[in-house]
Amino acid sequence: MTDSAAHPPPARRASAARVWTGLLLGALLVLAAWAVPVHLRSLSPALLKLAAGGTPGLADLAEARLDAAQPGAAALLLAGAREAGAPSSELLGLETALKTFAQREPVLAVWGGEDPFLLPLTRQPAARAAAAKGESAPVLRFFVTAEARAALRGFLANSRLAAVRDTLALAELKGTGRFVPAARPGGQTYEALVLLAALLQQGEHLSPAFARVWREEARAALARGSLGETLEPMFIDLLALGRRLDWRQLTTVAGGVETREAWAELGRLARAGGGSFTLTLAAAVADGGKAGSTERVAVYRRAHPADADEDLRFALREGQGAVRLLLDRVVPVNRQPAPAPGPLVELALLHSGWALALRFALCTAGAYLVLRAIDRGMRGGDTPHAGAEKVFHAGAGALALVATGAFLLVTEPYLGRSAPARLEGLTLAMPVLGNLADPASLKTVTPSFAMDLHSLLAIALFGALQIAMYMVCLAKIRSIDARPVSPLVKLRLMENEENLFDGGLYLGIGGTATALVLQVLGLVEPNLLAAYSSNLLGITCVALVKIRHVRPYKTTLILAAQDAITAAPAPAR
Repeated sequence: MTDSAAHPPPARRASAARVWTGLLLGALLVLAAWAVPVHLRSLSPALLKLAAGGTPGLADLAEARLDAAQPGAAALLLAGAREAGAPSSELLGLETALKTFAQREPVLAVWGGEDPFLLPLTRQPAARAAAAKGESAPVLRFFVTAEARAALRGFLANSRLAAVRDTLALAELKGTGRFVPAARPGGQTYEALVLLAALLQQGEHLSPAFARVWREEARAALARGSLGETLEPMFIDLLALGRRLDWRQLTTVAGGVETREAWAELGRLARAGGGSFTLTLAAAVADGGKAGSTERVAVYRRAHPADADEDLRFALREGQGAVRLLLDRVVPVNRQPAPAPGPLVELALLHSGWALALRFALCTAGAYLVLRAIDRGMRGGDTPHAGAEKVFHAGAGALALVATGAFLLVTEPYLGRSAPARLEGLTLAMPVLGNLADPASLKTVTPSFAMDLHSLLAIALFGALQIAMYMVCLAKIRSIDARPVSPLVKLRLMENEENLFDGGLYLGIGGTATALVLQVLGLVEPNLLAAYSSNLLGITCVALVKIRHVRPYKTTLILAAQDAITAAPAPAR
């Protein structure tokens, strides 16, 4: 081994140090970008935990409701805490507090709280029997008897509210759809629902917006003589809620509804029951039980049906501040593991726009430093001329931006995801192209070239990889061209790098195979366009490298070698 090989010159050692410094600094910047807990269409768990700091948890909220003599709302929070996986010590304490309250105030325990408009019902035998047990009961149970309905009719008949009088008039309708008219045998259920809706409006327990919806639908139904396709489902949803909730639970939840869509979502959850219904009610109460709280939860569920249960469960487990932040942002929780330093979490929570700009700036700068270090290392410390340096800066900057897009694709799993359409009930669909005997039945489908954002980001990622491979091939050609050797040796070196020049094709095939495997395993959504684009981009990259660069450079070397052979003196005889 020579001294030059054992002890590289100082210039080469300094160049190697700069290469490693650039790689390390670039990697640190990318890591710092990864640690900024802010996303475009998702929410970091660290932000929810910070937002929950200093705010009451479900146990504290339930105790506050009990202190305000609202056991119904406290029971909803207890059920939500149990569904969210709260500690058993908190659950046991809440259960004990609810039992103690029921023993002390059995009447309030039955109805879920106090309400002066319940006076006609509290005097009924069924209500007195339930009060003797001190257990919460669904409110519709007390509308069954004829005496209770007669008492409510007499109480509400003197109402000064036009909305209450219009609702009571619905009991006279004959076109009640799936309900039996109130005047016929078996019409007790429909009449009970009419009285329940009127009692909600008499006590002003509905939000102004939703009370207006009820009033307009009631007047339209009276004008046409039937419930119609809108008011009938609203009564069905009220039936589902009335069979599951006590009076104060119903008023608390219904008071936060503002639109017909949210009411329908609430009724659907009530019919299905289970953890989704429990989490929804607990989140609505934890949000404050104010106007619009149930609406906010329903909007979140419709926006992210696949993730709503897990996200609400996580937020409820953290506390009221986490629930409010989740419902304010209306984005799912991003559970990708990532570091989250305290100062960066505070920045992301208070100034999300600046935090997002910092995240992408750090990633772009880190990617540029890494690319510059790789190029310096492949050149072996050789300093390129000014024109080549400018070209490299432009190419590395563009590639850094593409790498930032790939970083966005990797760290934003919910970017571009749309909420799937919900199927109500069982449907049977048979694909039929058309009746050949009837040409009018044949439909022409216009081709669409629209692509979702996930496809575009995946194509951008594969494109970034191919651009990187393209730059590596160009750097290798430049390094061979800069060697102080004969054209024949350079030609042999170029032939030796054929596998590298075919690397874009290997990378493209590998990207397609990886994407298909991930789709089969269910780790990513099925997307054949994004998968096969990797192969297409690989073919394009290899064709560009070999036709545009390798073939002309080899031609130049062959001609130079031929000229060298021709110019060489003939050997002496």
